[in-house]
Amino acid sequence: MQSLNSRRFTLKALTAAVALTTLTALPALAAETIKVGILHSLSGTMAISETVLKDTVLMAIDEINAKGGLLGKKLEPVVVDPASNWPLFAEKTKQLLGQDKVDVIFGCWTSVSRKSVLPVVEEMNGLLFYPVQYEGEELSKNVFYTGAAPNQQAIPAVDYLMSKDGGAAKRWVLLGTDYVYPRTTNKILRAYLKSKGVKDTDIDEKYTPFGHSDYQTIVADIKKF
Repeated sequence: MQSLNSRRFTLKALTAAVALTTLTALPALAAETIKVGILHSLSGTMAISETVLKDTVLMAIDEINAKGGLLGKKLEPVVVDPASNWPLFAEKTKQLLGQDKVDVIFGCWTSVSRKSVLPVVEEMNGLLFYPVQYEGEELSKNVFYTGAAPNQQAIPAVDYLMSKDGGAAKRWVLLGTDYVYPRTTNKILRAYLKSKGVKDTDIDEKYTPFGHSDYQTIVADIKKF
């Protein structure tokens, strides 16, 4: 369940995003409602993570509308299901911006889905609010990155684990799902560890496909490392 702070953040982010886009877009001001695109997987592998984000945005929209809306208008959610299919994220974004005429989009979870959407929002000058941490090495005026990058999250964790309080770790296993975020983050972490004097032989990387659930063999390998 989303925490109260997460819900409050979504509410504030949604209000700010819609205000920003509507104040800079005359067609939105002329419309009867302000349309908010919700681009989260409601089926497939990522539904377990993204459905709750859809629910959170809808909750925030209800709260804003209950207080009279924004700029004198009600917010109208437009929900689509990209079904954990990365190319479909791009198609659904084209639909939201071109056909449904939304003013802002809240969506994506994986970095690969965001990268699928990125060229579409840039070409069609849309605005995407991305809700989770990301691997960095990307910047766009059409994307609001709300989460931490590795230098803000992963590297401080490494520093702590290297410290006496964190156990003074000497050997490292970088484990992740086999896609953009884990591989890019682990590349950054490997370079950082080496800069701290950790040898290549003391760093291992392991990746699993989406939907992988049997970690017994991997855990056994890690214990042997």
